[in-house]
Amino acid sequence: MIAETMAQGHSLLHRIDPRLRVLAAAFFSCAVAVFQTFTALSAACLAALVLLLVPGLNFRETGRRLMVVVWFLLLLWCLLPLTYEGAIAAKIGVVSIYWPGVRLSAQITLKSLAIIAVFTTLVATIPVNTLGQSLARLGVPAKLVYLLLMCYRYIFVIEQEYHRLVAAMKIRGFRPRTNLHTYRSYAYLIGMLFVRAATRADRVYQAMRCRGFDGRFHSLATFPPHPANQWFALAAAFAMILLVGLEWMD
Repeated sequence: MIAETMAQGHSLLHRIDPRLRVLAAAFFSCAVAVFQTFTALSAACLAALVLLLVPGLNFRETGRRLMVVVWFLLLLWCLLPLTYEGAIAAKIGVVSIYWPGVRLSAQITLKSLAIIAVFTTLVATIPVNTLGQSLARLGVPAKLVYLLLMCYRYIFVIEQEYHRLVAAMKIRGFRPRTNLHTYRSYAYLIGMLFVRAATRADRVYQAMRCRGFDGRFHSLATFPPHPANQWFALAAAFAMILLVGLEWMD
């Protein structure tokens, strides 16, 4: 099964209505994605990183997820300032560093850190089953919700099938090389994986029908009112208004 280490906690954020958290993360991400001024982007990044300091969060897991983005951003900083031509900021030998590339790299860095920090704090702390029910109650099409829940439930089954097929190939003496036989073997592996996935999907569907599945997932999850919900909604609305104001005023 997929580990949900971030969702296992008892912090203040874990007690807030997941629907509010999903909406706040979605609106925040859409706004930050279109921001251009460094004042608004810096404020958004700072606000997102402050959320990571909420007591009760798994800091090791949070840091691990952020580091994935950091490595990607380091690659951008190595490429964009050297290839996005414009006014020259500095010149080291025959290598020129351009201001437009530096500016674009800084914008992408602030946006990426802000969005990943908010989603890690607000959305990754929601169990996937609860997230699916929250999306359904927010009006997301039922088919997309069911697709999310079924993928979450059975993606590890496909992974197990993949490892079984790879083990069978190794037992038969397969060793990957850069030749036509290797490419053909991997193509057969992918094809067989699709065949087994389709067969397993049909068996799962038949089992669900035998248990009375009528095309809907029924959940006992409830979202009772909590005083923290109102304070969170007010704080999120105030933060969004402030960030949009900074973007327009600059």
